[in-house]
Amino acid sequence: MVSLAYFEVLLAFIFFIILFIFGDNNDLPWNWPVIGMLPSMLCHVNRVHKMCTEILGRTRGTFLLKGPWFANMDMLGTVDPVNVHHVMSSNFPNFPKEPEFLKMFDVLGDGIFNSDADLWKNQRKLALVLINHQRFYRFLVKTSRGKVEMGLIPVFNHVSEQGLIVDLQDLFQRFTFDTTCILITSYDPGYLSIEFPDVPFAKAMDDAKKALLMRHIVLETVWRIQSWLGIEHEKKLSEAWKTLHRVINKYVSMKKEEMSKKAELKEREEEEEEAVDLLI
Repeated sequence: MVSLAYFEVLLAFIFFIILFIFGDNNDLPWNWPVIGMLPSMLCHVNRVHKMCTEILGRTRGTFLLKGPWFANMDMLGTVDPVNVHHVMSSNFPNFPKEPEFLKMFDVLGDGIFNSDADLWKNQRKLALVLINHQRFYRFLVKTSRGKVEMGLIPVFNHVSEQGLIVDLQDLFQRFTFDTTCILITSYDPGYLSIEFPDVPFAKAMDDAKKALLMRHIVLETVWRIQSWLGIEHEKKLSEAWKTLHRVINKYVSMKKEEMSKKAELKEREEEEEEAVDLLI
């Protein structure tokens, strides 16, 4: 009888642990001693974006994610416009990037996402001048409308006529990539088409995002070793990095070649009245 009682207590304890690991505390991740909210993160790692959306929806847009005590993984997530404006604009100098941040996001180089102080101000000022330019705005409207009419609608018609099943996320990702590429370089890669060609750049971005997410979950020592050995997500990140550089260099080279052709100068000037891309 004593053994049976101990077994029942043990079973109840195990059930209690499973309930809290796989369930939620008021629909929020449970903050365990020492290990923090890591169990809940691991249980939902295959749906992390949806989980973040649900959590932020239940916490009025701001949530503090507590990681293991020894991992320095605490992260504050917010989608509150007031908080975002406070951090990213009105009080940006008060939130400098730490060395750990720059190590994790080294794939982004010295762009506006990783920059601070005067470098950030200069890049932000330059971007705002271009984005607020009337000719760029007209170019944006023309590009978006053209890609919808000549790309998105024909694909939808083809899918409907053929009775095909299509991944809408992939479809709109192609739309976004083509549109962004046109706005930056004036070139249309044509990935939004009924042939659905492979998009190496998009795959590389997905691999890079997953690797950067893992860098927030595991210890720096772990992902450093993985990077040195060229395994797991760090291997994919290295390959993605090469792909991103190759694609970007391709379009930059094409733009340089175009701008160096003196014979086409008049045609370019006529085109610039509507097409004011970021590489001009």
